[in-house]
Amino acid sequence: MERLLEHKGLTTRLSDSIHQATDRATDLIRNAMGALGVPYRRGGTSAETGFDCSGFVRSMYQQAVGLILPRTAAEQAASTAQITKTDLQPGDLVFFNTLRRAYSHVGIYLGDGKFIHAPRAGAQVRVESMDISYWQKRFNGARRVLTRDSAATEAPAALPRVTERQWPAPSAVRLGGGSGKYALPAPAEIEQPQSGDRI
Repeated sequence: MERLLEHKGLTTRLSDSIHQATDRATDLIRNAMGALGVPYRRGGTSAETGFDCSGFVRSMYQQAVGLILPRTAAEQAASTAQITKTDLQPGDLVFFNTLRRAYSHVGIYLGDGKFIHAPRAGAQVRVESMDISYWQKRFNGARRVLTRDSAATEAPAALPRVTERQWPAPSAVRLGGGSGKYALPAPAEIEQPQSGDRI
């Protein structure tokens, strides 16, 4: 089988795809970890003003990977590919029912049962374990954001609501005035929530 794959040139292409996916996940996680300590803010979409859960996920994907996800957690769930909990890989999205409705909270999976998210008012972006009872009881599902490359192999019909940015990711800049506490890539234009959007 391996010889057949080599003959068809698939081994190299598969290896390249895996390598690119790993690089994207590494960049995404590095970017997300740089936001640790940023305060929660309902409707927030930047490290300068604070994040809500879906604003955090959207911003991290846009800055690190160049993909623009929908604005709310429920919309992000609807526009990404469902996977099982056992298939979770770093960079995948994890969803929770925290407001008595499905997909009302989202975070980015880091590996080893941990995820990073913007939890709630009065809190800050932080890493938590999915194994604690609060998150276990509210776990709603796992999703994978597919790029054009991965969509060809994982889902023949690409999900239309995730779009790719047409320019390279910006270089890192200092945020938050002169303090430089949060060093994240410069944000591109970020769509603001519509009035009445629930986060």
